[in-house]
Amino acid sequence: MNTAEKPSRWKKFTSQLDLQSMVWPGIIFVFIFSYIPMYGVVMAFQQYDIFGGIMKSPWVGFMHFRMFFEAPEFWNVMRNTIVISLLKLIISFPAPILLALMLNEIGNMGFKRIIQTVSYLPYFLSWVIVSGFVFSLLSVDNGTVNYVLERFNLVGEPVNFLALPKYFWSILVSVNVWKEVGFGSIVYLAAIAGIDPTLYEAASIDGASRFKQIHLITLPSITPIIIIFMILAIGSLLSAGFEDILLLATNPILRPYSDVIDTYVYRVGILNARFSYATAVGLFKAVISVILLVMANKIARRADVSLW
Repeated sequence: MNTAEKPSRWKKFTSQLDLQSMVWPGIIFVFIFSYIPMYGVVMAFQQYDIFGGIMKSPWVGFMHFRMFFEAPEFWNVMRNTIVISLLKLIISFPAPILLALMLNEIGNMGFKRIIQTVSYLPYFLSWVIVSGFVFSLLSVDNGTVNYVLERFNLVGEPVNFLALPKYFWSILVSVNVWKEVGFGSIVYLAAIAGIDPTLYEAASIDGASRFKQIHLITLPSITPIIIIFMILAIGSLLSAGFEDILLLATNPILRPYSDVIDTYVYRVGILNARFSYATAVGLFKAVISVILLVMANKIARRADVSLW
């Protein structure tokens, strides 16, 4: 390195102290809470001793991984994780895009702000509140849904929706869409706002309808943003959820349909104090997620859009 470059770099650094003061706290935060704890991954290859710690725990290699693959719950947990994740991807992913497109077509700004506020609000509610709201709606005793169904003679007696496995996936995905759709549409609305208005004016002069303008101008313009979020969604395919499933699937009858990798790790690893086993399962999930992310990014490069 040329010594003559050092003063200029230091001068450049000091001239950007205002920007550096915003960047470095975030970098330090990520390093402390995301990178330093990665040292604990070695627990997956040890029989962790809570008294001896990582340094004195015996090495067992891939034993915990083999135990997970041979566990009777393995295929059931993987099936639930993949199915729930795919349902969320297929239904929840396009929902914010559709909402953003519809909000963009609203000309009355007052009405548009009301719709935006109503759709954004559920995102800021914790899953504890949302789950309580869902339990109240679907309750057998004076639940709104059962009351309406009985009033219209659609059911003979109240249905315990949250105790019937056949309804769980649809309830889970529906609640996720309701909670996340408003906030998720913000990015797409911002992307739409950045489109050159003259494109719409030219299309209108040429006689293009609103649907044609959406199809030929809006969607192609926000396609790069859609692809980026699709890559991230595919990389998170094994993250089927934790808080929502844990709080909505309180009935043990639902476990064969609600137990996913995250809840399985919590139940087996944390509640049963099998820390090494839980670390191994979490590491397995992380490795598969990275592979999916790399594959999705590689495929997206064909459209000249990628994360790296």
